Parts: sequence; structure tokens; C-alpha cells
Amino acid sequence: MKKTAIITGGSRGIGYAIAERLGLDGCNVSILASGPKEKYKEKLEALSEKNISWHYVQGSLDDRDAHRRLVDETVGAFGRIDILVNNAGVAPGERKDLLDMSEESFDRVLGINLKGTMFLTQLVAKQMISQEKVFKNKGHIVNVGSCSAEVSSVNRGEYCISKAGVYMLTTLYADRLASEDIIVNEVRPGVIATDMTSVVTEKYDRMIGDGVFPIARWGTPEDVANVVSIFASDNVLYTTGNYIDVDGGFHIKRL
Repeated sequence: MKKTAIITGGSRGIGYAIAERLGLDGCNVSILASGPKEKYKEKLEALSEKNISWHYVQGSLDDRDAHRRLVDETVGAFGRIDILVNNAGVAPGERKDLLDMSEESFDRVLGINLKGTMFLTQLVAKQMISQEKVFKNKGHIVNVGSCSAEVSSVNRGEYCISKAGVYMLTTLYADRLASEDIIVNEVRPGVIATDMTSVVTEKYDRMIGDGVFPIARWGTPEDVANVVSIFASDNVLYTTGNYIDVDGGFHIKRL
């Protein structure tokens, strides 16, 4: 029997790399993304060419009806849910100084990155608990956070706040679900080459050139996916509520 993994935001960037990695690890993958399936036809076909079984659900993480459809369709397609990767997230539509941030931008970013993650996790956790235990534990939940949980960016404060909240969600769910035999951990990407960071390429190129990052290169979606793969595996059964930085050593304090 294969494990089944849900990956939110799994149609591109880090999410797609995670879907591909977990698929190659032997999982069925269920992808939630906001765009129509036809938009990602080539990428989804590439999964099929690698013998990865997948299911696609169109919906937004801030839509509670999409949560239910995702769970119901995933169980309908594959019979169960064993892994949840909370990857989907958005940056502010416009970077603004903290003193100029709008309530609308705050609500949008936290509604997707934090509230959506909170309540999808709640729903999936209940599904995991209800299932027969056929693997070494009842499930793994991996949150894709960010170095921005601790690193201040005053021109995108809503994103930093949302990712700091994701860290506490990791802690809370790890605590609550340990007795249910469900492991919860977090991966914290740094500067990763994705659509989100493409608007500030020059800034990060300069920082890399200036030696700000001990590993002096851009991170790749695959770098993140490989660590998610570890946290989602049966090799991690006595570690919960922790995180791994995937940031080229950016978190290291140096003189």
C-alpha cells in the first residue's frame, strides 16, 4: 500500500518540487492549487511519465469549502491521507512600509498563509486520526515556513507575521497530535529561486555576492523538497515540533 500525501500550492515552485519528490518516494500525491488544472497540464503529465499517481484539486487555501473538497476527493481517489505538506502561501501584492500596510493586505496574507493552514490542518488531522493505522504512525504533517518567521522585513510585515504564526502552529499541532501518533515538523526556506523571489532577484544576487549567505548561491525548490522528504518519512518518528533551516546557513550569527 502506498502512502498518500497532500501538498498545498503543489502546482509550481517549491510545492511542485515537493509533489515530485514525494511521488518518487512512492507516495500518491494530491495537489491543491488555485489555477485550473489545464494551466499545469505539462507539469502534471510529467508526474505521470515518472509513474507518480496524482490527483488535482482546484481551490484556494482561504476557502473552507476547498478544504473539504480536497479531503473528500483525496480520500475518494486514494482511500486515505498519510502526509500533509502545508506549502501554499502568498506574499503581499505590493511591498509597503509597515506604517503604510493596509488591512486588506494583512487579511489576505494571513487568511491564506496562517488561517488557511490552521483549519486545513485541523480537518486533515481529524481524517488521519480516524484511519486505521497501517504504517509506522498515523501521519506526518510538514509545514513550509520561512526564515521570515524570525528575520524582520519591514516592507512585508504581514508575511513575516504569518510565518511566525506558522511556527506556533507547528508547535501547537506537534503538542496536540503527539498522543494521536502524528508527527508535526517545519521546514524553513531562505532565499529560494521561485516566482515569489523573482521580483527581488537583484537584491538577493547582491547579498549572495557580498557573502551574506555562507553557502553562496540561490536555494532551489529541490533543496526544500529533499528536506520535506526526510520529515515526511518513517525515519522521523521521535522528533516533533522542530524545524530545519534550508537557507544556505543564513541563520548563522557571524561576527
